[in-house]
Amino acid sequence: MVPQDTTFRYLYQLIENKETYMSQKENKISEIRKMFETPGINAEQRYNINLKLYNEYKTYISDSAIFYVRENKEIAENLNHADWIYESRLDLVSLYSITGMYIESIDILKSINNKDLPDWLLVKYYDCYKQLYNYYSYNNPYTLVHAEKSKLYRDSLLNVLDKESNHYKIVYAEKLDDENKLNEAKQILQDLLDKTKSDTHEKAVLAYALANIYKKEGNIGLQKHYYAISAICDIKNAIKENASLQALASVLYETGEVEKAYDCIKSSMEDAMFCNARLRTYEVSQIFPIIDSAYQENVNRQKSELQLFLILVSILSAFLIIAVIYVYRQMKRVARIRKELYRTNVKLNELNSDLQYTVSQLNEVNKELSDVNNELSEANQIKEAYIGHFLDLCSTYINKLEKYQNTLNKKAVEKKLDELYKILKSREMIDNELKELYENFDNIFLHLYPNFVEEFNSLLLEEERFILKPNELLNVELRIFALIRLGITDSSKIAHFLHYSANTIYSYRTRVRNKAAVPRDEFENMVMKIGAIKKN
Repeated sequence: MVPQDTTFRYLYQLIENKETYMSQKENKISEIRKMFETPGINAEQRYNINLKLYNEYKTYISDSAIFYVRENKEIAENLNHADWIYESRLDLVSLYSITGMYIESIDILKSINNKDLPDWLLVKYYDCYKQLYNYYSYNNPYTLVHAEKSKLYRDSLLNVLDKESNHYKIVYAEKLDDENKLNEAKQILQDLLDKTKSDTHEKAVLAYALANIYKKEGNIGLQKHYYAISAICDIKNAIKENASLQALASVLYETGEVEKAYDCIKSSMEDAMFCNARLRTYEVSQIFPIIDSAYQENVNRQKSELQLFLILVSILSAFLIIAVIYVYRQMKRVARIRKELYRTNVKLNELNSDLQYTVSQLNEVNKELSDVNNELSEANQIKEAYIGHFLDLCSTYINKLEKYQNTLNKKAVEKKLDELYKILKSREMIDNELKELYENFDNIFLHLYPNFVEEFNSLLLEEERFILKPNELLNVELRIFALIRLGITDSSKIAHFLHYSANTIYSYRTRVRNKAAVPRDEFENMVMKIGAIKKN
């Protein structure tokens, strides 16, 4: 189901633009009228054209519809066509009932013998009687006999209608409604409405009937919703002989929606007068003054509120003018103060710039001092570490030399010259001492820079990183760059310490730089920044 708010918004848009659908109706009627211009049309064709015009005008302009039905009656009598004569007379009854010509309607119906009518005209006959007495009972609210007669003719109508037709189901639902069998009536009408996809006149009838049932049940929301759907279909089909708009206006008025009620009842009155539907005009005239009075009362109240609002706005405007003048003076004063502040701020900015420059200079000097201090601190720690180990090594080497001297003296005294010559010629002691020297260097260095290997590898490409053998602390390449980290960058000194040639050391350094993941020119500087000395 479409939300009610959406339905109502759409309805009010249609009310404002209903002339669009009237224009469409007029265009359709004009197209039918053009059929009269067909050369050589006969009476039968003219009858059918008039019948189409009657169907278009019936709920649009009743006087025009009467005109074409009367012409058809004349054609039928000239042709002596019995069925057409009865059809045109019954069509006149339907129109006379709408325009309030009840006596004329009754006279015509009494002149017709229903036994002479075929089934399809019998439906019209009983429908005209039902409609006539139903309308007449509205104008005679104390004459219940007319309402009862309408119900009797409704029963007769049900007996001749096809029980599978929508016409039968609509009339039967009306009967159930009168008998207060609301659920059954509602189910029939809802099923028919669900099957009706387009906004036809029949959909308007179904929605109006459903709204009347919800009215009996006291369901105001659904009552308004279905009246609105019915009104939408009536407007889109340019149905001027309608009841839904004035019924919706009554509900809206009862729920306090006076402005919307006024729009609906005004449109309903316009439609009734346009169509010359006396019953609808009578119905609307009963409620229009009430809604109009409430609407005018609302308008007057809104005018009073508007006048009060204008007075308040005038007072506020006066205060606003005073405030503007006061603000203007204050702004001039503020502008003057701002100028003074600006000049002061310029001077402060200049002083601040000078101060920032001085601070930046001090920060640079401080950073340089801090770097020098860190380097001195690091150098002191390296010096302390290596001096201590150096003294230990000297003592160890003195002991070893003393022991070595004793061994040589012993061999000389014992005159074991061959063994003495063999010992003097052997490099085993030198190699062992160098190995021990490098192990001591590696231990001391890694004690100072425990993460050197990991950080050094991080400067290399992943596939070029060094993987040490088991029990190996540093390899040759790492030992070269360990010496560089200690500040020994001269390849000759490194070569002397490691017992390699200077060219070999240079080759090692170049080869490792080529494996760097960082810029080659910055590689050794970055090695110099590796790690922090581990403090005891």
